[in-house]
Amino acid sequence: MTSTFDRTVTPTRPAHRSPQVLRWLGAYTASTLGDSVFYLALSWAAVSGGTPAQAGLVMAVAAVPRALLMLFGGVIADRLGPRRVVIASDAVRCLVTLGLAATLFLASPGLWALAAVALVFGTVDALFLPAVGALPPRIADRDQLARVQGMRGLAYRMGAVVGAPLGGLAVAVGGTATAFGVAGLLFAFSLPLLSALRLRPLPREEEARDGTALRGLADGLRYLRGHPVLGPLMIVVLLSDLGFVGPLNVGLAVLSEQRGWGASGIGWVLAGFGVGAGAASLLLTVKGHVPRTGLVMGWTMVVGAVSVGALAHLPQLPLAVLAGLCVGLLAGLSGALCNALIQTECDPAYLGRVSAVASLGSLGIAPLSFPVTGAAIGAWGPGPVFVVSAAVCALSGVYGLAVRAVRRAELPKG
Repeated sequence: MTSTFDRTVTPTRPAHRSPQVLRWLGAYTASTLGDSVFYLALSWAAVSGGTPAQAGLVMAVAAVPRALLMLFGGVIADRLGPRRVVIASDAVRCLVTLGLAATLFLASPGLWALAAVALVFGTVDALFLPAVGALPPRIADRDQLARVQGMRGLAYRMGAVVGAPLGGLAVAVGGTATAFGVAGLLFAFSLPLLSALRLRPLPREEEARDGTALRGLADGLRYLRGHPVLGPLMIVVLLSDLGFVGPLNVGLAVLSEQRGWGASGIGWVLAGFGVGAGAASLLLTVKGHVPRTGLVMGWTMVVGAVSVGALAHLPQLPLAVLAGLCVGLLAGLSGALCNALIQTECDPAYLGRVSAVASLGSLGIAPLSFPVTGAAIGAWGPGPVFVVSAAVCALSGVYGLAVRAVRRAELPKG
């Protein structure tokens, strides 16, 4: 499917040399670091101020508006423009986080204040996530979008790896108020970088603003349903997340306890996963193009599923870490390729809504599998559950390979 946007854009410079892309990347990295510091500080403050059950409730509050409002967040991103939405989102997070830091310096507001801030963050996330996914085609050429996705993956991994220790250090030095202050400053750092972005205009931009929000959402869903690549890709994303997130978030903790690896064992396996995913992002950043993209994406999902199933059958921690690295490498590569295909196949006028649907699968629907995964492990043990989860992951790859348009999908060459 070729749009006017596709025909009029010509390659200029590599993404890693583009000031526009580097500004966006710096802002995204700062925002991701701020998120990591914020949620660590929030969890610590909630545990310190209440029972574990109350702390869990505070942390869960953010997920509700994120799941309920994500699709409408995509409509807003397409109507108002992703740059405006991202700037507004980080500005709100900056002000709310710094306000909470000041409040904690002066008083002890209680768990209700933490829950209120978590609710605000969940609402803002529902707007921020589709908008940040819709920005790359407005700042980078189409043949550079795969490289941009690799750079985004590296920034996300850096936020996850550096953010938690940074937040822990801030809590140790000055308490939770200091940690919230650090998070607020990181959000503030993203604002001038985002403000300096100059976005290219899109065809059909005015059309995207017509009608009600419900009509805009319905138009986006119709566009997805009729697209030969994007519609099936949404099913691939959902199946992959459903099979992947349960074992990594719930099953790994049970497995580590049963094997006697302890909490450090979870950390080592997740570290292996992070290294593998970071290596996949680095590969895509450097290479910028993977021939036979759809075919490679499908097969890496299938092979990565084998590593997911193997995790529950490896008694030695070093082997489990190696399996985690393989999962990260293969899942990271397939996920980055999938995101890059979404970026290049989608008409940019719909990208906010399409990004919202993709994000809803991983952040809204897939987490609902956590209780099911836990109950199944309690009934049958981790082995069968990991195998079933791996089968679901493999099914996502098989489905992608079975759909001709997805199997033959290609990223543009730089």
